[in-house]
Amino acid sequence: MVRGGIRDTWRLKKWFKVVAPPLFGETVLGTTPADDPDKLIGRVMETTLFDITGDYSYVHVKMYFQVVRVEGDTAYTRFKGHELLRDYIRGLTRRKSSKVTGIFNVWTKDGYGLRVTAMAFTRQRCKTSQKSAIRKVMQEVVEQKARESTLDELIQLMVFSDHEGSLAYLIDESARKIYPLRKVEIAKSKLLWVPGPNGPEKAVVVSPLQLKAT
Repeated sequence: MVRGGIRDTWRLKKWFKVVAPPLFGETVLGTTPADDPDKLIGRVMETTLFDITGDYSYVHVKMYFQVVRVEGDTAYTRFKGHELLRDYIRGLTRRKSSKVTGIFNVWTKDGYGLRVTAMAFTRQRCKTSQKSAIRKVMQEVVEQKARESTLDELIQLMVFSDHEGSLAYLIDESARKIYPLRKVEIAKSKLLWVPGPNGPEKAVVVSPLQLKAT
């Protein structure tokens, strides 16, 4: 009976392809089964920037996308955040050098709110005052570029750190005047707020099934 029930449950399920946002060419992130498309709403898909771009230099960049709607057999997502692999960050840490971390809440010009974590790794151990000055540069760069950018533009500035004009590039350019740097990265980001009809709304995706249950 139990085995038959399991088979019946799977027979009712349909496979859906989950795609990345248009910024990433609606690349297929994977497929997932569901007996009701509403059950996919809110589901988080994890991948790497390498899987999306095919560029192995981005294998350490983890990307998170959340399903926001389903049409036919396709589940569409929006950017939820990104982070660098812990092993990658650990590999950047050196003895007798300093790691400077800054965490900032920023707003894009099209009304999205994010929390952005920047990291700078110095060539030698620096003073506390120099760390503070580097952190201030981080804040100025991240907040200014967020204000000037749409969400899609800011995502690109965060995750493609090796591109000229990226947040990491701009921070490095300014902060190295304070103290020699070995590497700058945007280690993590998280989408906190999205534009709504009555102003900013928390970036929480709720399945219609959960709404019905309440």
